[in-house]
Amino acid sequence: MTPRIDRPLSPFMTYRWTLTMAMSIVHRITGIALYFGTILMAWWLIATASGPGAYAQVQAFTSSWIGRVIVSGYTWALLHHLLGGARHLIWDLGYGFGKVERERLTLAALAASITLTIVLWIVAYAVGAGR
Repeated sequence: MTPRIDRPLSPFMTYRWTLTMAMSIVHRITGIALYFGTILMAWWLIATASGPGAYAQVQAFTSSWIGRVIVSGYTWALLHHLLGGARHLIWDLGYGFGKVERERLTLAALAASITLTIVLWIVAYAVGAGR
């Protein structure tokens, strides 16, 4: 009979989930979302250069409730990905690896991305009067 060989299991089967692990996955998802959001931005830029009719179509879409959900989601994804990148830069510099530091830094990036998104949209509505 062959002796049993203990092989390592996948981390998802053995590790206790942490906020840092979850935000690592969210960071990747926001990177993918930014790719598709950039297509929306390209549509807006092309429409702006194409004339009033094309621009009106983009504005009609982004002014609808689904358009606003998509654009606000894009705003959050952009800010979250930016702050996640800053968090990784801090780690690349060799700081913030302690268990408590790591979780606090991750929570701060998440809270800041949500807060900055809300503040940005409040300012946009205040300046643009909700157009």
